Order: sequence, then structure tokens, then C-alpha cells
Amino acid sequence: MESSSSSPLPADDCGSSPADALQPHVAPPDGAESAPSVQEGRSTPGQDPAGPATTLEPQNPRLLSSLYSFLVIVSFFLVGFAAFRNTLTWHLQRFWGASGDFWQSQWDRFIDFTGEDPAHLWVASTTIFTMAVYWVFGGIYTLFDVTCRPAIIRRYKMQPGTNEPVDRRRLAKVIATVLLNQTVVGVPMAYCMYQAMRFRGLNDLRELPTFHWVLAELSFCIFIEEIGFYYAHRLLHSRRIYRYIHKQHHEWTAPIAITAIYCHPVEHVFSNLVPPFLGIFMLGSHVAVAWLWFTLVILSTLNAHSGYHLPFFPSPEAHDFHHLKFNQCFGVLGVLDRLHGTDALFRTTKAYARHIMMLSFIPAREAFPEPAKKAF
Repeated sequence: MESSSSSPLPADDCGSSPADALQPHVAPPDGAESAPSVQEGRSTPGQDPAGPATTLEPQNPRLLSSLYSFLVIVSFFLVGFAAFRNTLTWHLQRFWGASGDFWQSQWDRFIDFTGEDPAHLWVASTTIFTMAVYWVFGGIYTLFDVTCRPAIIRRYKMQPGTNEPVDRRRLAKVIATVLLNQTVVGVPMAYCMYQAMRFRGLNDLRELPTFHWVLAELSFCIFIEEIGFYYAHRLLHSRRIYRYIHKQHHEWTAPIAITAIYCHPVEHVFSNLVPPFLGIFMLGSHVAVAWLWFTLVILSTLNAHSGYHLPFFPSPEAHDFHHLKFNQCFGVLGVLDRLHGTDALFRTTKAYARHIMMLSFIPAREAFPEPAKKAF
């Protein structure tokens, strides 16, 4: 199995200290809460037996009071949540309704420019569009890796000391392989996908779908991709297949963004292209929805391979850990990893504690530092 991380340079040459070793994190045992004491009311001798002292006082008044407060808080929360949900939906509907004519008119202008040939839109335009998204955003990450600037970006490295700067020869090999996959493999696959959509039934190219329907389709595509990618990815890790196909992708134990589709052509087809397309095919989506979904997929995989855990971005810790350890975290969302137990090691590390969206500018490795090594 090949090691991939570029050798870190000295600190004054854009390098940094080597990555800290991941140490198992043992959660403290759950604390037990003491149960509240229960006292019964008693009648006092000499009191009127018919008086209130003869009846038992309410048991656990503190518990009942807490329950009442809890119900009040939950009620207010539910009312507030319902109001927020309705308000948000109303604003989104107004935005979509107010701008719907704008987007529809822009789409009409685009169709007037390109023509209404569905083959052109599904094959040529899809290829050009997806390549543009990949290289524009992937290029930004690559500039970080090549120049190590801005300097502050290095604070957000998940594996400090790797690819600082990235090796130019290995980078050139990645670029060549990615372009090969996007053209020699991608264009014929785009044509096959177009034929599959023709068989499924094409939508009216002129009419854009409604806002709510777009959200529903995207949700379904996320669900289908998680299933398709997880099992395809695990298959690629099987002993009989790994060394011939998937090993190429794992040359990078500390990946960079554009290594997202640095892989064998067979892997590119069955792991990178087919799973995102399945939901689009099953729903018979509009080509514009397909482009929106492919954009989200590309941005997600670039982020997952970037090597940086940036503030306000989805956490890439799980997939970065997969490249580091090879046999953990096969999925996108982590749902099937939890179901199949393929994240057991990951959940014992600090990387799992850092696997959240950071809502501040504090780097994840500083917010959740590795435990200090014991001196012997």
C-alpha cells in the first residue's frame, strides 16, 4: 500500500510540524443522577379528620413542578418552531415566486442561445458545466496547496505538515488523470446518461420545476447517492479488486481537493458517476435540476478531499480519516457507516470529536486538540 503524503518541508519553507498521531479518546463514564426523595404527607394528631390535613399531600411537588415547566417550555418551543417553519417557507415561496419569472426568463434566454436539442444539453453542456465547477473551485484549493497562502489557511489543515507545499510532479499527474476521466470517460458516460433519460422520458426543457419539487428531488438524490456510493466504495475495497482499481485513488493518504476524481476509469464510472446519476434517472429530473445536483456533489467531494477543515463548511474529517486509515468511513453522510459499524475506530478518535461544522474561526484541531503524549 503506497504512502501518499508529500514530505513536509522545514517551517521556514512553507512547512509545518508533522501531523500529530491520532489517539483513542475514551469518553468518561456516564454519571448517575440521584433520584429525588419522595415524602408522604401525614396527618397531625388533634386536627379535624375532615380537614385538609387528613388528605395526602401531592407526592413529589418538585417533580410535578418540573414536569409542568418542561411541558410549558416544550409547548412554546413547538409553537415557535412551527411559526419559524411557516415564516421561512413563506419567505422562500415569496422569493421563488418573485424571482421565478427572472430565473425562467434567464433560462429561456439560455435555451434560445444553445437551442432546444436535449442531446446537446445533457452531453456537451453538462460536461462543460461540471468541468467548470470542478476546476474553478478545485483550482482555489490547489492555489492554497501550491503557494501555502494565505498563511492562515494552514491552521485549518487536518494533517499538518502534509502537502505544504504539494509536490509539483504528483500534482501534474493528478491533473492529467482527472482531465482524462472528465473527457475520455466522462463524455461517453454523459451520452449514455442522456440515452437513459430519453428512455425514462425527458421533461419539457423550457419549463423549470417548482421550488418545492426541486427540494424534494435533491433530498431524494442525497438518499440514493448515499446508498449507491457506500456499497460501491466498499466493493472497491475488497481484497480481490482493491489493488487493481481503487489503490490508485489511495496513493494520497493526505488528499488534496482535485484528487477527488483521481482514480481508475472503472472507479470513476461506478463510484463517481453512477451513484449521483441514479436519483436523477429514477425521478426523470429536469436538466437544470441535474446541474444543480451535480454542482452540490462536486463541491461536496472537493471539500471532502481538500485536506482543510474550514469554518462554516461541512466537516471533511470522516473522509480524510478514510484516506488515512483505508478501512473506515466509506459513506458520504455516515449513516450506513454507523449501521454497518465501519466507523468504529473513527468514533474513538479526536477526529470524530472534530467532525462537526465549525461555527467560529477557531481551527478544529485547536478546539479539539490531540491528547498530550505521555513521557516514559
